[in-house]
Amino acid sequence: MDIKEIQSLIKFVAKSGASEVKLEMEDIKITIRTGALNSGGETTILQQIPMGQAPMAPAAAAPAPAAAPAKEASKEDKYITIKSPIIGTFYRKPSPDKPVFVEVGDTIGQGDVLCVIEAMKLFNDIESEVSGKIVKVLVDDSSPVEFDQPLFLVDPS
Repeated sequence: MDIKEIQSLIKFVAKSGASEVKLEMEDIKITIRTGALNSGGETTILQQIPMGQAPMAPAAAAPAPAAAPAKEASKEDKYITIKSPIIGTFYRKPSPDKPVFVEVGDTIGQGDVLCVIEAMKLFNDIESEVSGKIVKVLVDDSSPVEFDQPLFLVDPS
């Protein structure tokens, strides 16, 4: 089972409303718990270990990033974050020979296509649900993105 199949499984479980799914095959064991069990509302793979091996100790948590200055935080509070609705690969252009959908400073309207996310060989147009001005693109072109990962900051004013 490769990472794309696992991501697809996570997406399916999150949409199904199930709180926990366990999958055991010949060489792999996966447990997926959705937000129904934890307050964060996130879907997480808890274990992925080859059968017959003891699970490894959990890795130490990454240190929290240094707190940003309060002035900068209050500036970004007024922006709307557009997040990825699916797991996949983020593309700023409809194809390599075409221009990007949006640039920083562009004014967008509700329903405007902002990017494309490829998931399982399908290209999904991601449309804006808000009107405003693109302040920041948070993901590099051709980068993998997770469900609910911030993609753009938009100034609605």
